[in-house]
Amino acid sequence: MTVNVKLAPGDIVRSRRGKDEGELAIVIALVEERIALVADGDKRRFDRPKRKNVLHLERIGIRSEEVASSIRDTGRVTNAKLRYAIGQIDRLMESDKREQDAATSLSLETHAEEKGE
Repeated sequence: MTVNVKLAPGDIVRSRRGKDEGELAIVIALVEERIALVADGDKRRFDRPKRKNVLHLERIGIRSEEVASSIRDTGRVTNAKLRYAIGQIDRLMESDKREQDAATSLSLETHAEEKGE
């Protein structure tokens, strides 16, 4: 069975299975075609990354170039850089969610006004 998921060091992913389901992490390395090492700098540190089946990871379409270049240049990355990259994505996703909630609220208010409520 071939795996269609193409991951590279520095890719930010969301865990789809396991006790860390829903958590963001960064791909540190690919061990085999089907196994990726991921870390978040907090629960999973760089020196003890989690082995995850790539089918259990969801790419969110964002790559941390700072983490990728650090891994490429030195073979290591600091846990602080991992936490910072994931924190930036969390803040970005949270602000997008707030904007969507505001837009939904506005459209519901407009709809209620049109109905005369």
